[in-house]
Amino acid sequence: MNVSEAVVKRQSIRAFKPDPVPPDILKKILETALRTPSSGNSQPCEYAVVSGAKLEDVKAAVLAAATQMPKLDIPIPMNYPEPWRSRYGDMMHGVQEKLGITREDKQKRADWNLWGMKLWGAPSCIYVLIDKNFYNAGEIPNSLNIFDCGLVTQTVMLLAVEHGLGSLPAIVPVLYPDVLRRVLGLPDNKLFVVGIPVGYPDWDHPVTKFRSAREPLEKVAKFY
Repeated sequence: MNVSEAVVKRQSIRAFKPDPVPPDILKKILETALRTPSSGNSQPCEYAVVSGAKLEDVKAAVLAAATQMPKLDIPIPMNYPEPWRSRYGDMMHGVQEKLGITREDKQKRADWNLWGMKLWGAPSCIYVLIDKNFYNAGEIPNSLNIFDCGLVTQTVMLLAVEHGLGSLPAIVPVLYPDVLRRVLGLPDNKLFVVGIPVGYPDWDHPVTKFRSAREPLEKVAKFY
């Protein structure tokens, strides 16, 4: 499989089989992903790879905290302006349409949100972290380091495709970072940037039939 094939084949998976991912595959993916470039070769990303019983502990603790307001380590905007808001809305509508969830069906919408808290059934999750002392080393938070975390996240997901795995770059897994630190025994200076649920896709689930659209090249790029 070449790079172009992996890029096209990759999609955000929101339903996984329960089959565990062999630890040596997860290790191989991350070892290769360490070659991802970073600003000044600072290599700011750290990783917590959680599977099995420990991941079940994480899911249970997050579900128990779900009645509280989330508090992300790396804040993000909750309301997007146009045209980005419409792109997000189209994606959510497409997912819910595949699941047969209507806007009026509050129970099904709530159940779907809980499914996300359970990491969409993934047997493993790779959490991408950054040290607070580095992220806040200057007068303002270093957003370039977060960009670096995005680079390595994409690398991990493309390598997952090579191994026949599915993945999803998601904020939902890191909505309750204090809970994650407590369950995983991590200090307060380890900030959770994103979670990457990883596993074998459940291709029989209706939600895996959905693929989000992309804007045409001529709309987003100019060649000079």
